[in-house]
Amino acid sequence: MEKKQKKFLTVAPFECAWRDDLRFKEAGRGCVAFEAFAHNDVTVVFREQLGSQHYHYKRDNSPHYTVIIGSHRNRRLKIEVDGITAVDEAGLGLCCSSAFQSYWISVCDGLISIGKGRYPFQNLVFQWLDAKPNCSVQYVGLSSWDKHVGYRNVNVLPLTHNHISLWKHVDCGDYTGDDDMEEDFRNEFGNFDNHQGLGSFLESWELSDVYFIVGKEERAVPAHKVILATADNFDLSLLDQDVILIKDVSYPVLCAFLRFIYSGFTQVPESLLSSLRDLSLRFGVTSLVKQCEEVIERFKLNKKLFDSGKNVEISYPSSQPHCGGAAFPLGLPVNVQRLEQFLLTGAFSDVDVSIEGHGHVARAHKVILGLWSLPFMKMFTNGMSESVSSEVCLKDVSPMAFKIMINYFYSGGFNLEDTVDSNILLLELVLLADQFGVSLLHQDCCKTLLERLSEGSVCLILQVIPSIPSCKLIEETCERIFTMHFDYCTTASIDFVLLDDSTFSNILQHPDLTVTSEERVLNAILMWGLQPRELSGWEVVDNMLSTTTLEDLFGARFPSLNALLPLVRFSLLPLFLLKKMETSNLSMQIPTFRHLVKEAIGFLEVGLPPSGSHPKFQHRQSSFKELQYIRDGDSNGVLYYVGTSYGKHQWVNPVLAKKISITASNPTSRYTDPKVLASRTYQGTSFAGPRIEDGRNCSWWMIDLGIDHQLMCNYYTLRQDGSKAFMRYWNFQGSCDGKNWTNLRVHEKDQTLSKPGQFASWAVTGPNALLPFRYFRVALMGPTADDINPWMLSICFLELYGYFH
Repeated sequence: MEKKQKKFLTVAPFECAWRDDLRFKEAGRGCVAFEAFAHNDVTVVFREQLGSQHYHYKRDNSPHYTVIIGSHRNRRLKIEVDGITAVDEAGLGLCCSSAFQSYWISVCDGLISIGKGRYPFQNLVFQWLDAKPNCSVQYVGLSSWDKHVGYRNVNVLPLTHNHISLWKHVDCGDYTGDDDMEEDFRNEFGNFDNHQGLGSFLESWELSDVYFIVGKEERAVPAHKVILATADNFDLSLLDQDVILIKDVSYPVLCAFLRFIYSGFTQVPESLLSSLRDLSLRFGVTSLVKQCEEVIERFKLNKKLFDSGKNVEISYPSSQPHCGGAAFPLGLPVNVQRLEQFLLTGAFSDVDVSIEGHGHVARAHKVILGLWSLPFMKMFTNGMSESVSSEVCLKDVSPMAFKIMINYFYSGGFNLEDTVDSNILLLELVLLADQFGVSLLHQDCCKTLLERLSEGSVCLILQVIPSIPSCKLIEETCERIFTMHFDYCTTASIDFVLLDDSTFSNILQHPDLTVTSEERVLNAILMWGLQPRELSGWEVVDNMLSTTTLEDLFGARFPSLNALLPLVRFSLLPLFLLKKMETSNLSMQIPTFRHLVKEAIGFLEVGLPPSGSHPKFQHRQSSFKELQYIRDGDSNGVLYYVGTSYGKHQWVNPVLAKKISITASNPTSRYTDPKVLASRTYQGTSFAGPRIEDGRNCSWWMIDLGIDHQLMCNYYTLRQDGSKAFMRYWNFQGSCDGKNWTNLRVHEKDQTLSKPGQFASWAVTGPNALLPFRYFRVALMGPTADDINPWMLSICFLELYGYFH
């Protein structure tokens, strides 16, 4: 298997390529989009663990799916489950051996979808549903059969409800214009979709600043100094003048030379190979010198290798001939360090870029700006003032984002790891890439945003993303994260009130809306309409209405508020609370509110309608069950509830029933028994022993609620065993994966535990109390009161409370 570059690889017969990054974020759900070049058998494997280079699906005994495009000598499409053929269809999704072809394959809980084209989730070719789905497949392998298969531009994407493509560019409608007009457009400006690349400027007078006088006929051939100067170790002294005389070189040789620099690929008759090598040596294009010498040596060894009537093809080692190539400067004989230095020093620059209100930001090169951005290209070539000027002044542009975009033009990548407020900067970059039509930067930013999405960032992103049509996937993903963490997103900060009414309405109507109480939905709607500086509840708003009018309080948002109120499921609120609302100022002054409250009271007093009626009378599918702390050792906690099979049967220890699992920092033993912590019986000796984590002592007990369960924890209870090893420094933590932990409550010099067998309970407050977690642990962070065994975490009971899902 030969790896060409990060996004291009060739898989040899009967081998398979595996990479750590080719992995679904969510087991059993994901999409892989790629381009493939093959005669037959484009083979993609989905399995639970990484395979090896010599892995082959025919010899795999572990659970997996295999999709084969172009099986049976490129005549059939096959899907295999654990090595057994499940689908064998003729003539579907066949391979192409003359060019790279785009495909996508998605897996969603056993539903396998296969499509063609550049944009995932469009142009569906075939779908099949596994009756016994494997929901654990996560790793993607790129394989082959009896011939080499080339892969490139491989991306693993998350799934959303509507599967709208992240990668589609700004103009995402179907093109229905005249083909001749499109051809004229390309002839005039070249293809600036970042795939045709620098080859568009080959022998073009547009933006050229140097030209060669070549051959006896003294033919003028234009070029661009910055492009020549960055070709390997090009002799910079030759660019001191605007004219380079090489009358001893023929035009075909110079043409082949320049084509290699501008595209990474060239053709030349065998008779001119030596001349091309000599010209490359003369100018310092070392990669072309090496390629020519290798071809000449092969020719000397076997003259039959070459047909004297045909051209010899030469490619830059990491370029992709006939496939459009990689984005500049990748895949070309470009000295990137030299190119970046030219940006810093302004060498060979022909344009100074400034931003209104911020002054000068860059000394750049028109050819590179135009190469990446069609708006820049038009600016420099269509007769505007910038066409003849060496200065460009931009308005309403973020200086930091623009500098990053310029650096991206010159390096082909960006790094925001050490940048403060990187999410804000990413959003500014998305807007900038959208404004200047830089599709690859737009894609990279969107992909980075998707990877960084969290409940803490979605409000900020949703304020910007809806205005960019090509970011629909990010918008939908943000809305889904918001709905799944509704309590947190509407309580941790006030940012959500800045969302537009359409976005906020989408969230409230989302089928996955997860909320602990309908009162929180009402509070969020009122806060959104009020746009306050501080968060409060409906009763505070009700008091405000006694001294001010609706128009003064809600302003232009009052009509939208009326439209959002029916999205509250009032009938799920307690009757006493509805009675209180019935006599409120809100009810007296807002007819919609009064009607909804009276309707809910009527239904509760008469009896709710049967299931299947209007959604406002039904519990939300993803609602949490409230398990409220009453007193120490009560039967209202999560572990007790799980032990009753979630309220269905008599209590059985949930560890013995395998409903939950409890683990300790040291191996299980007589006095380190997980089932003790979930039991209702006092144990005199029960401890978790110390271990070394990150170079320091730590002891802990951890609870795993199970793959389908989460808890927003707002209270927890411990019980000391019979020892006097009282904890003084410990953290109560939550985690979604059992590896990355969030502190829910930090205890330092806590003197609460002071007697053997003592119960003690603590509230969990703040925004983190509204985050759902699967794993919880009590982690000892400092020595206990026992001098002999200071790192023994000695508790014999643990119970959690909150909102359980």
